[in-house]
Amino acid sequence: MKHAPLLTLVAAALSLAALRLAALRLAALSLAALSLGSASAAPISYTLPDETAAFKAGPNLEVVQNNCTACHSADYVSTQPRGPKFKKDFWQAEVTKMIKVYGAPIADADVPKIVEYLAATY
Repeated sequence: MKHAPLLTLVAAALSLAALRLAALRLAALSLAALSLGSASAAPISYTLPDETAAFKAGPNLEVVQNNCTACHSADYVSTQPRGPKFKKDFWQAEVTKMIKVYGAPIADADVPKIVEYLAATY
């Protein structure tokens, strides 16, 4: 049984080769299925409902509409906590989170305008 380690290596190499071959076959079948599916798919047409939520009037409303509605509706803002302790510091943290965590493309110059609007209006 001196050849047992060699046989184990050969068996492992054959198993790895078989796995690679199976993966290549699966990838080829997946691509074929995708190309067949897209060739026979009919376009879908649908109408979205009108937006019913709107931002409240306030300072820098246009800046808020231009930045915030790229990712969410006014409904999202109206669901945030309210009250005396949820003012400037709270909204500053929320806008910062939108930029740093969610990647909102808000210009640095627009941040204080958005925070002012949110703190004054909500």
